[in-house]
Amino acid sequence: MTPLKNRREQLLRRLGELDSRLHKIEDSLDSPHSQDWEEAAVEREGEEVLEGLGNAGQEEIRRIRAALQRMREDEYGACVRCGEDIAEERLDLLPDTPFCASCAANH
Repeated sequence: MTPLKNRREQLLRRLGELDSRLHKIEDSLDSPHSQDWEEAAVEREGEEVLEGLGNAGQEEIRRIRAALQRMREDEYGACVRCGEDIAEERLDLLPDTPFCASCAANH
Protein backbone atom coordinates (compact mmCIF):
# COMPACT_ATOMS: atom_id res chain seq x y z
CA MET A 1 0.00 0.00 0.00
CA THR A 2 1.45 3.33 -1.10
CA PRO A 3 1.29 6.01 1.60
CA LEU A 4 -0.83 9.06 0.80
CA LYS A 5 2.23 11.29 1.19
CA ASN A 6 3.98 9.42 -1.64
CA ARG A 7 0.93 9.69 -3.89
CA ARG A 8 0.72 13.43 -3.20
CA GLU A 9 4.41 13.85 -4.05
CA GLN A 10 3.92 11.83 -7.23
CA LEU A 11 0.99 14.01 -8.28
CA LEU A 12 2.84 17.23 -7.46
CA ARG A 13 5.88 16.06 -9.44
CA ARG A 14 3.67 15.28 -12.44
CA LEU A 15 1.98 18.67 -12.08
CA GLY A 16 5.39 20.35 -12.27
CA GLU A 17 6.33 18.33 -15.37
CA LEU A 18 3.08 19.28 -17.09
CA ASP A 19 3.47 22.94 -16.18
CA SER A 20 6.97 22.98 -17.67
CA ARG A 21 5.79 21.19 -20.82
CA LEU A 22 2.84 23.54 -21.28
CA HIS A 23 5.13 26.58 -20.99
CA LYS A 24 7.37 25.12 -23.71
CA ILE A 25 4.34 24.47 -25.92
CA GLU A 26 3.10 28.01 -25.34
CA ASP A 27 6.52 29.44 -26.20
CA SER A 28 6.62 27.36 -29.38
CA LEU A 29 3.14 28.50 -30.40
CA ASP A 30 4.10 32.13 -29.80
CA SER A 31 7.18 31.95 -32.02
CA PRO A 32 7.04 33.80 -35.37
CA HIS A 33 5.96 31.96 -38.51
CA SER A 34 8.01 31.43 -41.62
CA GLN A 35 7.42 33.72 -44.59
CA ASP A 36 7.58 30.73 -46.96
CA TRP A 37 4.06 29.39 -47.67
CA GLU A 38 5.05 25.74 -47.63
CA GLU A 39 7.04 26.06 -44.44
CA ALA A 40 4.21 28.05 -42.85
CA ALA A 41 1.75 25.26 -43.73
CA VAL A 42 4.01 22.67 -42.08
CA GLU A 43 4.37 24.92 -39.05
CA ARG A 44 0.58 25.23 -38.77
CA GLU A 45 0.23 21.45 -38.83
CA GLY A 46 2.80 21.22 -36.06
CA GLU A 47 0.91 23.83 -34.09
CA GLU A 48 -2.27 21.76 -34.32
CA VAL A 49 -0.41 18.83 -32.80
CA LEU A 50 1.03 21.07 -30.07
CA GLU A 51 -2.41 22.49 -29.32
CA GLY A 52 -3.76 18.95 -28.94
CA LEU A 53 -0.93 18.08 -26.57
CA GLY A 54 -1.55 21.30 -24.67
CA ASN A 55 -5.25 20.53 -24.31
CA ALA A 56 -4.48 17.00 -23.10
CA GLY A 57 -1.97 18.44 -20.62
CA GLN A 58 -4.51 20.93 -19.30
CA GLU A 59 -7.04 18.14 -18.83
CA GLU A 60 -4.49 16.08 -16.90
CA ILE A 61 -3.69 19.12 -14.74
CA ARG A 62 -7.40 19.47 -13.98
CA ARG A 63 -7.59 15.80 -12.93
CA ILE A 64 -4.48 16.09 -10.76
CA ARG A 65 -5.79 19.20 -9.01
CA ALA A 66 -9.08 17.41 -8.38
CA ALA A 67 -7.18 14.43 -6.91
CA LEU A 68 -5.17 16.76 -4.66
CA GLN A 69 -8.44 18.37 -3.54
CA ARG A 70 -9.86 14.93 -2.71
CA MET A 71 -6.72 14.32 -0.62
CA ARG A 72 -7.26 17.55 1.29
CA GLU A 73 -10.88 16.53 1.91
CA ASP A 74 -9.81 13.02 2.99
CA GLU A 75 -11.80 11.50 0.12
CA TYR A 76 -8.90 10.29 -2.02
CA GLY A 77 -8.99 6.62 -2.94
CA ALA A 78 -12.77 6.38 -2.84
CA CYS A 79 -14.72 6.29 -6.09
CA VAL A 80 -16.61 9.56 -6.59
CA ARG A 81 -19.48 7.68 -8.22
CA CYS A 82 -20.14 4.63 -6.02
CA GLY A 83 -18.01 5.39 -2.94
CA GLU A 84 -16.16 2.07 -3.01
CA ASP A 85 -12.40 1.97 -2.51
CA ILE A 86 -10.32 2.28 -5.67
CA ALA A 87 -7.90 -0.64 -5.98
CA GLU A 88 -4.30 0.17 -5.07
CA GLU A 89 -3.15 -1.30 -8.39
CA ARG A 90 -5.43 1.13 -10.24
CA LEU A 91 -4.13 4.08 -8.22
CA ASP A 92 -0.57 2.94 -8.94
CA LEU A 93 -1.30 3.27 -12.66
CA LEU A 94 -3.68 6.23 -12.54
CA PRO A 95 -3.05 8.18 -9.33
CA ASP A 96 -5.44 10.95 -10.40
CA THR A 97 -8.39 8.68 -11.20
CA PRO A 98 -11.66 9.51 -9.45
CA PHE A 99 -13.31 6.20 -10.41
CA CYS A 100 -13.01 2.56 -9.46
CA ALA A 101 -12.52 0.18 -12.41
CA SER A 102 -16.20 -0.76 -12.51
CA CYS A 103 -17.47 2.82 -12.62
CA ALA A 104 -14.77 3.84 -15.10
CA ALA A 105 -15.90 1.08 -17.44
CA ASN A 106 -19.49 2.37 -17.22
CA HIS A 107 -18.47 6.02 -17.52
